[in-house]
Amino acid sequence: MSLNIIVLAKQVPDTRNVGKDAMKEDGTINRAALPAIFNPEDLNALEQALRIKDANPGSTVTILTMGLPRASEIIREAIFRGADTGIVLTDRALGGADTLATSYSLAQAVKKFGNYDIILGGRQAIDGDTAQVGPQIAEKLGIPQVTYAEEIIDLKDGYVIVKRRLEQGVETVKAPLPCVVTVNGSAAECRPRNAKRIMKFKRVVSTSEKAKLSPEEQAYIDARPYLNLQEWSAAFVDADPDQIGMPGSPTKVKAIENVVFTAKESRCLDNDDVQLEDLIKELIANHTIG
Repeated sequence: MSLNIIVLAKQVPDTRNVGKDAMKEDGTINRAALPAIFNPEDLNALEQALRIKDANPGSTVTILTMGLPRASEIIREAIFRGADTGIVLTDRALGGADTLATSYSLAQAVKKFGNYDIILGGRQAIDGDTAQVGPQIAEKLGIPQVTYAEEIIDLKDGYVIVKRRLEQGVETVKAPLPCVVTVNGSAAECRPRNAKRIMKFKRVVSTSEKAKLSPEEQAYIDARPYLNLQEWSAAFVDADPDQIGMPGSPTKVKAIENVVFTAKESRCLDNDDVQLEDLIKELIANHTIG
């Protein structure tokens, strides 16, 4: 059984290196000031997609990402690991989108894509930590959703069986296809890059990237369709201008505060249970912990 699998992926700023220039005055992220990485939980989702592909010969994995044209970097990364191709949804009109506008834009892209069997994505992105986009896409598409997935156990007869990791344990659920599955960081890590795939696909480029190449290089790419990544605009996916970008984003950031924790005092304790107990009581009393 061959399947059309979509993996939602996002190129995110590395929030481990947040500095004073990380936010703009309008409350949006200054992505140019931070190194960009493949959202970690989207890599977990990619691994689940590749396992489905391995178990179902003839299946294809397409990466769908929304962002700046440079977001094609994560599509190449995914292809090196086993994905087949990718689409960059990019348009100035999409900038500044919150989860509502983002999910609408991606849902429109999925509708334009057409024939798909399952959509996978990370539980949440590290630049927002909302875990809202995947479920919102499912609602806008009118299809079932399974969240907090840790493993795709089986996929057959029009259903997917998923193990979910919850706070109080695990549960196994069954959902009809097509559906959206969001994957936890506790799922299996994504497989490494494949050397042969790197050699074959190292020149994969998006439309914007190809436009910057020499005529000879463009001819080389055009002669090999598998090296071409698609770029879709808001108009191409029939997106309503009032529902995308900042106009379609009801979430507004009012203020940004950069908090830096510094040690004001230190205390040395002996290896004494009474001293440790007194310190814990003090920390609880002043609400440092508890």
